[in-house]
Amino acid sequence: SAVALLVLVAALASGLALALLLRAPVNRLCTAPNNKTGFLCDDRVTCVPASQVCDNISNCRNGEDEQEQLCGDLPHSLPGHLIFYCSNPKSWLYADLRCNGMNDCGDCSDETGSLAACPPCGQEWWSCSPVHYEFCSCIPRRLCRDGIQHCLGWSDELLC
Repeated sequence: SAVALLVLVAALASGLALALLLRAPVNRLCTAPNNKTGFLCDDRVTCVPASQVCDNISNCRNGEDEQEQLCGDLPHSLPGHLIFYCSNPKSWLYADLRCNGMNDCGDCSDETGSLAACPPCGQEWWSCSPVHYEFCSCIPRRLCRDGIQHCLGWSDELLC
């Protein structure tokens, strides 16, 4: 009878452990191409870039990146790792758009300062004070020496 009791306790413990595993939240954080923040699909292989979640295009095989519980109340319904809040807390963008060189927040808070924590300009960028609001502290090198001023000191035409 002690053996039967032991088997019963083991079966109950196994059942409880399985139930807890099934209820445990799925970690959806993954690294998408270009080391950007992403959303992990149910297949546990496909990593959708954050900005492609809730865009009305199913990128996951089962469409979990477009489900109502995820996309119903943006940005509040999204997991925190998919969101970046601009310096104006009412403004937000998808986390993979932070540090992309573009002024997505409108005030450069997604490209400069402690909130963004962006690395310096990469090889494909030229560091300067841009004259257009589209860029923050770098311009794409493809704009260098194109006959149009993109940097305050004309460094994009003279030095780049």
